[in-house]
Amino acid sequence: MATPSPARAHMPSDVTAQPGFFDRFAERAAKFSAKPWFFALCVLLVAIWAPSYFVIGDLDTWQLIINTATTIITFLMVALLQNTQSRSEMAMQDKLNAIADGLADLMTALAEDKPGLHKDVTELKDAVGLEERESA
Repeated sequence: MATPSPARAHMPSDVTAQPGFFDRFAERAAKFSAKPWFFALCVLLVAIWAPSYFVIGDLDTWQLIINTATTIITFLMVALLQNTQSRSEMAMQDKLNAIADGLADLMTALAEDKPGLHKDVTELKDAVGLEERESA
């Protein structure tokens, strides 16, 4: 498959079908953490931690356990969910660019009969950041 030229909008067919290992892992983690039972599991962990004070006995150690665990989990989840969100935004932008590119091509083809469309095509391309393509 040929790679798209830099001045051309990415078309949905230009996107590779196989995401990388980390992308697949982040996608699964996002789906896993979005389930209601995952929230219930988190509540259960806090419910187990709360009475552990009586076993541990030291208030500082008891607080340090939950603070450390939640900080590590939060840090990792933010990284995974940010990856998923970024890929989703890029896919959405590529789809919008493909629609705008197709619409600009259609408007250009119709501009022969309606000269006012040339200005509209330029305005559309400027609005979505599409560049002029070099003619082959």
